Amino acid sequence: MTRLPFAVTRPAYVERVGLKSRDAETLAQYYENIVGLREMARRGSSIILGAGGRELLEIEQSSALKPEDPRSAGLFHTAFLLPERADLARWIRRAIDKQLPVAGASDHAVSEAVYLTDPDGNGIEIYTDRAPDTWKWNGDQVHMVTDAMDVNGLLQELNNAPSEWTKAPEGTVVGHVHLRVGQIQPADDWWHDELAFDTVAKYGSKAVFLSSGGYHHHIANNIWQSAGAGKRDLDRSGLSFVQINDTRDVKTRVIDDPWGNEIRVNKV
Repeated sequence: MTRLPFAVTRPAYVERVGLKSRDAETLAQYYENIVGLREMARRGSSIILGAGGRELLEIEQSSALKPEDPRSAGLFHTAFLLPERADLARWIRRAIDKQLPVAGASDHAVSEAVYLTDPDGNGIEIYTDRAPDTWKWNGDQVHMVTDAMDVNGLLQELNNAPSEWTKAPEGTVVGHVHLRVGQIQPADDWWHDELAFDTVAKYGSKAVFLSSGGYHHHIANNIWQSAGAGKRDLDRSGLSFVQINDTRDVKTRVIDDPWGNEIRVNKV
């Protein structure tokens, strides 16, 4: 059994994400072909994708949806965390060989990440964490940066692990979810009050990063495109829900953040 990443060993963590799409079949094929997820089940109008037996993404079909509005509240990106740095190197090697479209590649000090955009406009991050004992903390605030990824250095991982990318490996999880909101402080307050998450970093007044149990972040909220946004229009494609698994003394429930982003809290 592959050792699970630090992110999902915390008291609360992201288990899976739901999307709504006007073309669930095409969207699911993208996540299979590009991200490396595998279809695990079909439930009603939804396609369930995952890795290593773990459900990570649910895509619900609804042809009547309007296209997502990137200026509204909703999903900024879903971040798929790979268990080993060599896994990310394999993915990048394949992306280079296949000339896959990539929106960015960054070194965040705590992690290394590649960014994509799916056919519906939903953001995706594929990343791997550096060892938690190497993260730098200033009190309760973690040091994160956005520098260019050393792609050549990362690819050197393949010198000792040369196998090719075929699919997202066992141990792949949703490490974090980044949301679009209308205001930062109310978002910060809501995650404190409703789910007892800790604020671990802020990017000025534009973004806040929160976590449980000393992770660098399970949830982020930003207003980079959505400042002043009101309630999310539920008739649009994009985010359906974020499921948080919580091992603490909580109740299983469904709640909405102030912008109508649905959060499903699952007591485990």
